[in-house]
Amino acid sequence: RIFESLKFSSEFHITLSIFYYFVMYRIRNELLEKIRNYESLTESVEEPRILLIGQIGDGKSSFFNSVNSVFRGHVMLQARSGFGVTSISKKYRTYPVHDGKGGRKLPFILCDTMGLERNIKDEGIHVEDIISIIKGHVPDMYEFNPKAKITINDKRYREEPGLADKVHCVVFVVEANKISLLNQNLLNKFESIRTEVSNMGIPVLGLVTKIDGACLEVTNDLTKVYRSRYIYQKMLRVSLSSISPVKNYSAETELNLHVDILILTALQQMLRAADAYFDDMKLKGLAQRRSS
Repeated sequence: RIFESLKFSSEFHITLSIFYYFVMYRIRNELLEKIRNYESLTESVEEPRILLIGQIGDGKSSFFNSVNSVFRGHVMLQARSGFGVTSISKKYRTYPVHDGKGGRKLPFILCDTMGLERNIKDEGIHVEDIISIIKGHVPDMYEFNPKAKITINDKRYREEPGLADKVHCVVFVVEANKISLLNQNLLNKFESIRTEVSNMGIPVLGLVTKIDGACLEVTNDLTKVYRSRYIYQKMLRVSLSSISPVKNYSAETELNLHVDILILTALQQMLRAADAYFDDMKLKGLAQRRSS
């Protein structure tokens, strides 16, 4: 009877594991389809622009690579990512994502730029340059100068950007282990950007990366990311509803269901935030017409 009980327990565990796998597989595929079929709420912007802002090494470029990997079906690297003390990304880059190799372009653009540096010296991107990006004045492939911010006199400066040239969702990217260690200089930069962006009515989200290295419980099981008290403690400074925890692909050679789901959930949150921005613009436009 003992052996029969053990056999039943083993078979039940295997059945449960298979059922769990198919549930996770279905969730990932549903997220993929929702993003593939996404349509902007405004005709003038077919592809919402999502700007990633953060320190060097916190996972901005790695997030793009991870999103690209999920839709390509295998781990790949396109945007350069690094772990040094100075920023690898000197240029403003706009990255479209394609649905599979040679597939159609998906309806969103991820924007990456030179990292914010934590020290006082002007080694990273200027806050003013980030605001210029958000307002649509900076073209793709523009190379930043840490010693001087872009001005209207720059020949590549876009004086009259359209709505499609502007950023529609801003995402602060922070490594989980560094959230409580951010120095005041960097916090001041974040706050300056947040204030300007809020005044423009653009949504600001948070992307917490490398969550598997912040908590042993999550390292052992990524499905526990939303239940980890340690992760939640690190999120409390920002509204939980605007935070997305992720693990980017870095050393992996194959895709992982749990990693895919976290990445796709974060991307879906960004697209929803962009939709909220477009909705707000329509409401403001309607209010202006009624008052005129």
